[in-house]
Amino acid sequence: MAIPSIKLIQAFRETARRLRKGAHYSWGHHGACNCGNLLQVITPLTEGEILRFAHTAVGEWTELAEEYCSTTNAPVNLVMSKLEQAGLTPVDIRHIEYLSDREVLEHLPGGFRWLKKNIREDVILYFETFAELLEEKLILSVDLDIDGLAQRRTVPGSVLTYQD
Repeated sequence: MAIPSIKLIQAFRETARRLRKGAHYSWGHHGACNCGNLLQVITPLTEGEILRFAHTAVGEWTELAEEYCSTTNAPVNLVMSKLEQAGLTPVDIRHIEYLSDREVLEHLPGGFRWLKKNIREDVILYFETFAELLEEKLILSVDLDIDGLAQRRTVPGSVLTYQD
């Protein structure tokens, strides 16, 4: 599962928002498919630039992710490294392209069901659900010592101050 981060959560939500507002979507087009639309949000790259980078290698995003090597300098690796820096693994990329991560699907509103990889509304739902799941994981990963904080603070009037 992807590494939860505010940046990745925002990227999924923004991609879903753009798709909902009519952004170009075509599952068979590297620059406008599920990963292509996400990349447009994560990077400053355009649909056309993503397409050109992706065409420096052979295959769909799933094959590109599997063949990705972070030590080479092929242009497609630039694109793959941006997805990796956002917290995604090659397995995540495959799931995003096929809307197939079981954990995401189990968190869908209304419960588990299979989604279709090339249906805009399913992609939007998957991205929004993925963002919510990552947000839950991020919140659960934050370890706050509320009791310790409460003991160190006093509230004279309406201003918080620390006691040493």
